[in-house]
Amino acid sequence: MKVKIKKGLDIKLDGPAEKIIKDGTSPKLIAIQPSDFPGLTPKMLLKEGAPVSCGTPVFFDKYNEVIKYSSPVSGVLKSIVRGAKRKIMAIVIESDGKMTQASTTANDLAKKSREEVIASLLDAGLWPFLRMRPIDIVAQPTDTPKSIFISAFDSNPLAPDYDFIMHGKDSEFNAGIEVLKKLTDGSINLQVRSSAADVFKNAKNIELNTVSGPHPAGNVGVQIHKIDTLNKGVVVWYINPQDVMSIGRYTLTGSYDVSRVIAVAGSNVSERNYIKTLPGAQINSIVSSNYIEENSRIVSGNPLTGNQVDLDGYLGFYHHQISVLPEGNQYKFFLTEGWLAAGFSRFSASKAYPTWLMPKSKVYNIDTNLNGEERAFVVSGQYEKVFPFDIYPVHLVKSIITNDIEKMENLGIYEVSPEDFALCEFVCTSKINVQSIVREGLDLIYKECM
Repeated sequence: MKVKIKKGLDIKLDGPAEKIIKDGTSPKLIAIQPSDFPGLTPKMLLKEGAPVSCGTPVFFDKYNEVIKYSSPVSGVLKSIVRGAKRKIMAIVIESDGKMTQASTTANDLAKKSREEVIASLLDAGLWPFLRMRPIDIVAQPTDTPKSIFISAFDSNPLAPDYDFIMHGKDSEFNAGIEVLKKLTDGSINLQVRSSAADVFKNAKNIELNTVSGPHPAGNVGVQIHKIDTLNKGVVVWYINPQDVMSIGRYTLTGSYDVSRVIAVAGSNVSERNYIKTLPGAQINSIVSSNYIEENSRIVSGNPLTGNQVDLDGYLGFYHHQISVLPEGNQYKFFLTEGWLAAGFSRFSASKAYPTWLMPKSKVYNIDTNLNGEERAFVVSGQYEKVFPFDIYPVHLVKSIITNDIEKMENLGIYEVSPEDFALCEFVCTSKINVQSIVREGLDLIYKECM
């Protein structure tokens, strides 16, 4: 299929990563953070001080015990960080730098049955890479998905270039595709831009769809909506292309190798490039404080949906970039940079500033200032301009706020996830935290209706 997204908004930020891949400093500390997995209640398999290898299960889901979460490094389980009511916030593992594997036996999953493939991925700790729509949580092994989606490009600001990252990785990627094919009776839908790399264009046993248009064209939710629409009772799985390679490496070598290449980008970091690292790696092993300007905000993930972290924080499990942005806590004189300024260097989604007359290639240095505070939530038509779903976004959000489950279902809650509302949150003059509201709505639907 050829899909054209008309509604949306490209936000071109200053400071994209240069196309140079470097080996990051081997992380001394790795953290698996349960908050990266909505709906997860972890139950520990190991105690503090226990030795681990790459692929050793560390904990499992209390309400779905077959789904295990494994250590990406070898070493020692250093600490279990707990919050209020002893809630587990992070499991910190100290690496010994050896990357000793729990298993090194090749496991050709493509020749096994669906049940055997599922069991192998669960035991290996690779299952959490598979996520499902609706609800946007880790996929349920008992479900049979209608199809599986892979978005081969990211349209978020400062996003990594998967064509560059995946160049020459055909064997690992195709091996992963063969495994995924065992998990569904439907198609493996791979979405690309028109200028995609050969690793995607030459992939086997997939349905190749070309997507054009502004962000959120790269969001898998939009792609599912346009290509294989969801309804209540239907499940679709999705996975990142680099995680497909992790599954491919497992079937080729038997090793739990979840290393990935991420982009370090943003106007407030001087060393912008691609770094090979691990999910959960400590941020200071990826980017040095020497390269970060003062008064900066470090974001694990992209500027629209990522989480604020500090140098002692950790890379999110599903994050493939680190963004370093101006903090935006400086006072602005209202005549020169404030609300009465001409705005010749300010970005606007509503043509409030003359920069809308500038070429679309113009880049902006946007800080994190909200430029206002939360106020009355009104229907202004802003959301609809950047929301490419056939859904009324404001009405859906209001039904979530009022916990009206029937209206939520009728208005399309099963088709969306928080990231699909990131642009709505960006353009919202009411400064509403739409993504967190949508997450709460999905959690309620999962609890009451599934």
